[in-house]
Amino acid sequence: MAKEYDVIIIGGGIVGCMVARFLSRYKLDILLIEKEVDIGMGTSSANSAVIHAGYNALPGTLKAKTNAMSSTLWEQISAELGVAFNRSGDYVVATNTDQMNTLGELLQQGKTNGVPEMEIISAYEMRKREPLITQDVAGALWAPTGGLIDTFALTVAAAENAVLNGTEILLDTPFEDFIWEGKRIIGIHTPRGAYKSRWVINAAGLYADDVMHKAGVRPDFKIHPRRGEYVILDKADFELTRETVLFPTPTEKGKGIVVTSTLHGNVIVGPNANFVDPKEDKTVTKEGIEEIWTGAKKLVPSINRRYIIANFAGLRAHGNAPCLTPGINYTGDFIIEIPKEVKGFINLGGLESPGLSSSPGIALMVIDLLKDAGETLLEKPNWNPIRETRPVFRHLSPTEQAALVKANPSYGRVICRCETVTEGEILAEIHAPIPATTYDAIKRRTWTGTGRCQGGFDMPRVVKILSDELGIPPEEITKKGKESPYLIRRTKDMGEEA
Repeated sequence: MAKEYDVIIIGGGIVGCMVARFLSRYKLDILLIEKEVDIGMGTSSANSAVIHAGYNALPGTLKAKTNAMSSTLWEQISAELGVAFNRSGDYVVATNTDQMNTLGELLQQGKTNGVPEMEIISAYEMRKREPLITQDVAGALWAPTGGLIDTFALTVAAAENAVLNGTEILLDTPFEDFIWEGKRIIGIHTPRGAYKSRWVINAAGLYADDVMHKAGVRPDFKIHPRRGEYVILDKADFELTRETVLFPTPTEKGKGIVVTSTLHGNVIVGPNANFVDPKEDKTVTKEGIEEIWTGAKKLVPSINRRYIIANFAGLRAHGNAPCLTPGINYTGDFIIEIPKEVKGFINLGGLESPGLSSSPGIALMVIDLLKDAGETLLEKPNWNPIRETRPVFRHLSPTEQAALVKANPSYGRVICRCETVTEGEILAEIHAPIPATTYDAIKRRTWTGTGRCQGGFDMPRVVKILSDELGIPPEEITKKGKESPYLIRRTKDMGEEA
């Protein structure tokens, strides 16, 4: 017999995990399913890690509304979840008169959206703040409420906080179909079995259109993924003056190719924005790297290809939903709704940028939708918004490091030299509320393998630790799931076969 829940959430990206975390405040039995072997492996694992101030979204859209709702919450959320966040601000850089006119339009749009303290600064002031900026700079829009966040840590922390407050998470569990009772959805089918619920929330990201179509909702809505390619620069070779976010003046393709610091010390460059098919096409192309590099040098001419240590691509769930505000002709807005055609279903779709920045606001809107639908939400008296952080060895003082090693010697064994990640940190993640069971899961949580050697030193040791702790052969340890084993067989087995 299928276990019954109050709410099932389909999708373990930042939106699904943030919705789970906010809903865990209430007396609800919640299940979140994720088709991959870890949470946050889709769009949430490959983006610019920028919290947008809110001036890009067209006034009247759900993008603008949820971005504004979320903006003032980030200090509180990051503090509660123990996630690094810096209200660094961001710049939109103009290099000619026409672009300066666009900055004026963005300034007015931001004011309409409620973005505070924005101003247009002169070329002289921009050069003073960031000496590496192009000498062609004509001026810039400064938005001090923009910021930088650790996207990987945020997704994990939101999910862990939900789990610690009673939410169940099933990984490696793809959605297959709905269970129906007349025109009401009363659960889902998965390869693990059926699960019943009073509400199902679609937070399936790139596959949100497939889910809503199985619910008989919005048959004309389609996700057209946009691939964005990035490169990562070695922090030992190149850095901006401070934790700076530099956008070009936007075009019809989007916000443009950004040159931005990260909270891990690297500078990243990207993304471009090219439609792809199939949905999982994360290919990094020679043409794409040329495109983003050309764009980056228009902002910061001194960057050098020799500084590149890695590249990657992410996918944005671009949709074709129209803005529902009367008088606004805009296609590509968020979908956040309880559809009239079917009961027991909350539909979230097209949550591209600023989806990360808007995720708390989206979660709050889901709560409002449930209340408007007559759901009685009673707060748990023992709900705990705090997610306790685990030690990050490189962030501790020498005195704190010595005390930690004395208490737990595994923190004295460095596994990743580039980022100074210890065995103790890796063990803590393997035994965390949402266990890390693959190399990439360890990488996202601890930052191992992200430095100059890109895992060349630590990978064999991490595989050994995973094997020992999970009690499985090293050949069964994968990079990111079933189709990505590291090892085929033991070297001595080759001699025996010969």
